[in-house]
This record gives sequence, C-alpha cells and structure tokens, in this order.
Amino acid sequence: MRFSFLKKRLFAPLYASFTVLVLILLAQEGLSLTVNIFKQRGVDTVTQIFKIKRESERLMGSALEEKVALRGYLINPSPTLLQQYQDGQASFQDSFVQLSSLLQDDPSQQINLIEISKFHSQWKLNFVEPILNDSFDIELMEETSSLDPLRGVINSILTYERGILSEQTQRLKQLDRLNQASLALSCLSIGVIIIGSAVNLILLRRRVVIPLQKLMEAGEAWKLGQLDTQINHASADEMGQLSQTLNGMAEGIQVRQGKIQQRNQQLADLISTLSHDLRTPLLANRSTLNAIAGGAFGTISSELREVMDDYQEANHDLINLVETLLDVNRYEAKGSQILTRDILNWQKICQRVSKWTQTSSQEKCELQINIPPDLPQASGDGIEIQRVLQNLVDNAVRLSPAASTVSIDVSLHTGKLDPGQQIQVSVKDQGPGLTEHEAQAIFYRFAQGTGRQGRAGLGLYLCRQIIEAHGGTIWAESILGQGATFRFVIPIASPEEDGKSSSSR
Repeated sequence: MRFSFLKKRLFAPLYASFTVLVLILLAQEGLSLTVNIFKQRGVDTVTQIFKIKRESERLMGSALEEKVALRGYLINPSPTLLQQYQDGQASFQDSFVQLSSLLQDDPSQQINLIEISKFHSQWKLNFVEPILNDSFDIELMEETSSLDPLRGVINSILTYERGILSEQTQRLKQLDRLNQASLALSCLSIGVIIIGSAVNLILLRRRVVIPLQKLMEAGEAWKLGQLDTQINHASADEMGQLSQTLNGMAEGIQVRQGKIQQRNQQLADLISTLSHDLRTPLLANRSTLNAIAGGAFGTISSELREVMDDYQEANHDLINLVETLLDVNRYEAKGSQILTRDILNWQKICQRVSKWTQTSSQEKCELQINIPPDLPQASGDGIEIQRVLQNLVDNAVRLSPAASTVSIDVSLHTGKLDPGQQIQVSVKDQGPGLTEHEAQAIFYRFAQGTGRQGRAGLGLYLCRQIIEAHGGTIWAESILGQGATFRFVIPIASPEEDGKSSSSR
C-alpha cells in the first residue's frame, strides 16, 4: 500500500529513480564541497604555521646576527661590524612585524609577542647601548648578551604551532575519510544510473511500449471495421485509463454504428420497396403515353403533343431514377456477386459509348479515344463497365461548352499503388471543374458538384459501386474553372482468367 502510487502513475518509476539519483548527486556534491572547504582551510592553516616557523627562525637568526656583530665590535670597533649589527637589527624588526601579522588572529600568541618586544628592548638597553657608548662591563658579558629568554619564547610559539599542526593533520586524515565516502557515493550514483536505466527500460517497455503495441493492433482492427476488438491492457496507470477510455469509445461507436446500419437498412428496404412499387405503374404509363403519342387513341394536336413529350420525358427520368435505385440496392446487397466477368474489349466499349453519346447529344462535343495497342487484358462485366464510362462521358459532354473536346484515355496505371497491375480509364472534360471538397465527396450518395447538378445525385455513386465491385477505385481530379478528369482503375486479368478467355475463343 505504501508504494501503490507507483502503479497509478505511468512514469512513477522513472520519476522515483530520477529523484533518488538527484538526491545522491546532491549529497555527493555537498560532501565534496564540504571536504574541499575544510581541506582548503587546513592547507591555509598549515601554510601559515610554516610561515610562522620560518619567521620565528629568521627572528632568532637576526638576534644572533646582532649579538655576534656586537661582540665582534666590542673587540674590534669596525664600521663593517657595526653595519652588520644594523642589518641584523633591521632584519629582526622586519621578522617581528611579519610574525605579528601572522599571529594577529591568535590571542594566545599575543603574550609571546609582547615578551619578545620587551626582551629585545631590555636586551638593547643592557647590552647594545653600553657597547655602542663604550661603557660596557666585560664581566657582565654572559649575563647581558644571553638570548636564551628569546629562544624560550620562540620555542613556546613553535610548540604551540606544532600542536595546531598536529590537530590539522588529524583533521586532514578525517577529511580523507570523508573524501573516500564521497568516492563511494560516486560509485553508488554510477551503480544507480546503470541499474536504474536497466530497470526503467524494462518498465517502460512493459508499461508503455507493449500497451502501445496493443493499442496499435486494436487501432488497425478498428480501421478494418472490427470494433468488437478490445485493448487487452489492464493497469491502474494512465495507459490503463486510456485503454478503458478507448475501449468505451469503440463500444459506443459500435452501438451507434449498429443503429446507423439498422436505419440505413430500413431506408434501403424502403427505397427498394418503393422502387419496385413505382416501376410497374411507370412502365405502364410509358406504354400508355407512347400509344397516345403514336395516335392509338386518335389524332392529337401539336399543343397536346408538346405536353405529351414533356410527360414522356418526365416519365422516362422517373423510370431511370427507379432503375438506378434498384441497381444501387443490388450492388449494396450483393456487390461483385452480380457481375458477369469476361475479358474486356476496350475498343468495342469506347466505340459504343461514343456512338451513343454523339447520337444523344447531337454531336455537341468532339470525342477523342486513345487506346494503346499493347494494353494488358482486364476482366470484368463489359455491360457494367460500359455503363460507368457512359455516365462519365454523358456528364463530361453535358458540362463542356459546345465544340469542345472530351477525351477518353485507356492506359496502364502508373500510380504509386499497384503500378503496372491495373488498367486506368480517364475521361477529361472542359467544364467548370470541382473544388477539392467536391472532388472527394461527389462519389457518395446524393452528392452533386457545383454546376454538375443531375437528377438525383446517384449516377456517380452507382459508378463507384460498380468499380468497387470490380476490385477497383474511382476518383476525380480537378482545378476549379479548368475542367475535371474522372479516372477509374480495375485490376488486369489474372493468368487463369486470361487462359479461360483464350480457350473460350
């Protein structure tokens, strides 16, 4: 229970290991900083002690130099010896100043400095001045020239400093142990980094990579419509919560999709029923209208004939709409099962479409047909493919200006998807063109492009159903105001289909 939060947070192990590593590094740096500070202080203290020792010895040497020069001057009053004394005195004063500066922060040594100053003043009064004034009593030589008190004071100073040096040496040894502890922390931090990295890699794979793989697998299944696929990952962290959320979304989409499919099926059934019910009376109306227009019920006037022509055209459009609805319903229900496959004769299909279009449009546009001679064979339902091509060409002619050119090109598909394995048919017009959104939506049910309104918006949708039943794809390419090109591709014939066709011929 104490570490339950690790299970509820996806990157909790990473955060925990990072925190531990930061704490170890901070402790290591703090310890190293402390060791360096105290070590520097110890080095400064030792350096000062050696300076004190040097100046103390120099002070004693200067005093001895004074004594020797004065004793020589007493025997032989020479200016050289007097100069030697003066040099010794100057060196003594300089050493005393330096020593006072070094010991100014140590109250316990101030007494010794006072003793040195008193001794030197008294020594000058009792020994130096009588010699210089030529009033010195030779019998008092040993008593007045002795430097033993000065040596004792200096030894006291050095003894005290040696004690401090010994303490600093012990402290430096302790600092060495702390330095070893810092080194141990460095090794520990390296170990934590190595072990933490390995553990985090394992945990990240278990808690992130594997769940993401499951999520992608479920996503691929959902993309194929298999919404009943679940993400099998149960955990208390964010990845588990995400899996539950996505599973809930998939279930909700599946439920809504089922309802939509049910409504679509009801609508399709309704349209199919209405289409069947409407087709019979519409065919009867066509026969009756044709009989009336043919004079079966007597001669009709020119005004009535114009009205009858309008009725016949409207009835014909309704029959085409009903038959289109029935065909759409058939393809949605059975797909490729209603096709009759054979090797397609593109020359024959294009010529039929051209002849029918030129007749119905009274040669409004010029049709150009381009079919290479070495085109691979493709199999399909020739009547249905001709129906698709007829629809595309009719739309192109209807929307293109008079005396313009509509081209039909049949070639080997060279696109990125299955290049060389599909036949591509293109119909290019010089009409108003399509927007990008219209080009993507125009092949759906009841969709119509700007300037391309038809009767019900089902023609291109039926074309899409027919092409997809053949295992192909249909799409449009257009720049608004510069015409449009409608293309569809279907697979080339397999060797088995090609062999069957050859044997039948």
